Amino acid sequence: MIQVQELTKCYGKTKAVENLNFVVNKNEIVGFLGENGAGKTTTLNMITNYISQSSGKIIINGKNICCQKPSEKKIIGYLPENPPLYFDMTVQEYLNFVCELKKADKKSLKDIIEKLDLSEIKKKLIKNISKGCKQRVGLAQALIGNPEILILDEPNSGLDPKQRIKMRDLIKSLKQNHTILISSHILSEINEIADRLIIINKGRIVADNTPDQLAENLTHGKKIIVRLKGNPEEILAALYENDFLECVDYKKNVEDGCMDLVFKNKNPEQKIDLREQIFMFAKENNFILLMSKPFGVSLEEIFLKITDENQISENKNPENQNLDLEEEKNNESDL
Repeated sequence: MIQVQELTKCYGKTKAVENLNFVVNKNEIVGFLGENGAGKTTTLNMITNYISQSSGKIIINGKNICCQKPSEKKIIGYLPENPPLYFDMTVQEYLNFVCELKKADKKSLKDIIEKLDLSEIKKKLIKNISKGCKQRVGLAQALIGNPEILILDEPNSGLDPKQRIKMRDLIKSLKQNHTILISSHILSEINEIADRLIIINKGRIVADNTPDQLAENLTHGKKIIVRLKGNPEEILAALYENDFLECVDYKKNVEDGCMDLVFKNKNPEQKIDLREQIFMFAKENNFILLMSKPFGVSLEEIFLKITDENQISENKNPENQNLDLEEEKNNESDL
């Protein structure tokens, strides 16, 4: 659906984005994460063709976006971080205006207004509604015309907790008919809705995977929590005879006939796949495996670990050290 190839954006000698390569598949929700200044908004602006790239390609549905006609670009609905609203219009007037600009069917506007809970404020001037309401109006304009692709830059900005839950549920429901690339600073919200995460740091992609796989890569299989269905005493007895799995914590009766257990590798020097060993343990002892996931790793920890490791590797890069030495020499010559 979306293919980004060697995408680079330069401002003078500064590379805001450098050699990005990723794909967003049809009906997939991809979270686009990064610190302030990492290049997220720049990338989203290029994908929507709001700004041009310095080099590289952006291919939408098999066609380079730079070669698409304006009518073909209707495939994308865009919610910028600061929605482009006209404050002296009412909500209804503004959305009618957007319908006219997009040459979209106004009959669908009623459903959009209901989906986003805008019915009570549709007659109010936009300048008189809250920031959270402005954000929902911005999302409504992105949905007008039923675009196949939605690019959402900080859609939860300014929303209270109740509104964030509604927005999260709405975005999840939109997956049925839309492909979604979403940027947000609220990592817990992204973790709830994204099928995949792309983490960008200083203009470069440093991770691209599912949340579970990123957690697995980070922990290297150190601990996994599982839910097994079976007699708790039989499960614990079977564990004593297992050569690979060590149970470090457990809780009985988490649901009818089930228990949760936290496993780690009994022999850390041996590189084994805990998931495989847990599956074989359950199979050989006729226990039913209901759940298996990395234990105790949040998306915040994943994000901080990956970006910090990338910073350390950059500092150790010989090219960067050479640049630093050269700068020191220049400073000394100036003195």
